[in-house]
Amino acid sequence: MVSQSIATKVEKPFLTLVFVLRLLLMAAALVLVIVPHLLFRLAKRPSPMVMAFLNMVGWLAGLRIRTTGTRLRRDVLFIANHISWLDILSLGGAARSAFVSKAEIGRAPLVGWLADQNHTLYVEREARREIGHQTQQLRDALASGRPVTLFAEGTTGNGQGLLPFRPALFQAVIPTPPNLQVQPVFLDYGASATDIAWLPGENGLDNFRRILSRLKPIALTIHYLEPLDDAVEADRKQLADAARASILDAMTRFSHSSADAPDRL
Repeated sequence: MVSQSIATKVEKPFLTLVFVLRLLLMAAALVLVIVPHLLFRLAKRPSPMVMAFLNMVGWLAGLRIRTTGTRLRRDVLFIANHISWLDILSLGGAARSAFVSKAEIGRAPLVGWLADQNHTLYVEREARREIGHQTQQLRDALASGRPVTLFAEGTTGNGQGLLPFRPALFQAVIPTPPNLQVQPVFLDYGASATDIAWLPGENGLDNFRRILSRLKPIALTIHYLEPLDDAVEADRKQLADAARASILDAMTRFSHSSADAPDRL
């Protein structure tokens, strides 16, 4: 098992030329899409600029994405493993998905505004009085037909395995809305997974700088797995277990020993 001291030891990156250049290009991408995006919003029409921006930023960050399997286009809840903030760029751009996120993201300067543009759903995990409202928000979003992604581990893993899924995160979709399908997704970074993982003890800004300072591209395969059987959608624990088993099976098939690697502490 990975020791706590090793798992949390993170080398702080320097301010490299590669990092500065990528950051400037990302800012330019935002300037490029912001006006047409706001015009779409004023016209009360869905903005394709959000997907375009996520794709551009992902490419600038070094992501090179390919996909396998059949992606459901609407009326779907994606359940994915979670390794990095790059997961948001990849699924937001490639799958046009909104996300369920912790409320702190929505309060972060700029990042919160950007998340709002992608219709992010925020969860106050400690605010029990808000559970009913948050549940209805998620159900309304799913009922609208737009894909939504849930990272069921509740945090980022170390890229070497899969943390336990939290059944409580599935409560909002029990019982599942009519016509909704639940599709597991395996985000496979291959050999780069442990290098880009956001580990405990690493500051978010440090992780951001570290990834954007990489010279090598980051190959990501998004495996869209078979949708879960309707029979498991009546119980949150069964749903969580079935989704996790599907992703673990994909890890075994596509990443060889990665499914057997120890979980992060």
